[in-house]
Amino acid sequence: MIYERLIHDTRMDEGMPAYQSRLACSHLLTLSDGLPRLIGSRCRNCGEVYFPAGDGCTSCRSTSMDSFDIGREGILWSWTIQNFLPKAPYNSGETEADFKPYGVGYVEMVSGVKIESRLSVADPAKLKIGMPMTLAVKPYGKAPEGESILTFVFFPTQQTMEGTGNG
Repeated sequence: MIYERLIHDTRMDEGMPAYQSRLACSHLLTLSDGLPRLIGSRCRNCGEVYFPAGDGCTSCRSTSMDSFDIGREGILWSWTIQNFLPKAPYNSGETEADFKPYGVGYVEMVSGVKIESRLSVADPAKLKIGMPMTLAVKPYGKAPEGESILTFVFFPTQQTMEGTGNG
């Protein structure tokens, strides 16, 4: 099942520096218990949360920011299917011949921050606004040397995928 494969692919030994170097977005992620978590920032003055992390608060103008663990679970807030090849710098090295549509969505995290992300699902019948989602890391392209480039994605949680028609 896709859920088990993504969890397996996502569990990494915390001592694997090669894992971080293959991430297209290593400054956005950290590992905790071998699972990825998003990193943002939170204003010490007013508590506003930002992703990606920022140096200053747009709400109160403070520059006192702390690193903040955004987490790995949220709710699908909105989504679409990307049916065309993205342009640089967002392309993954695919060509028109080998491009496969993919889901893109906003996932609302517990902190209230909405994260724009690729989704592991590209089937509209399996996506529903309000469904629970979990963070994973997945290959999305190849480096010139042929090594996989990883990025974060969100996937429907197991109970949703095996549940009563919600996905």
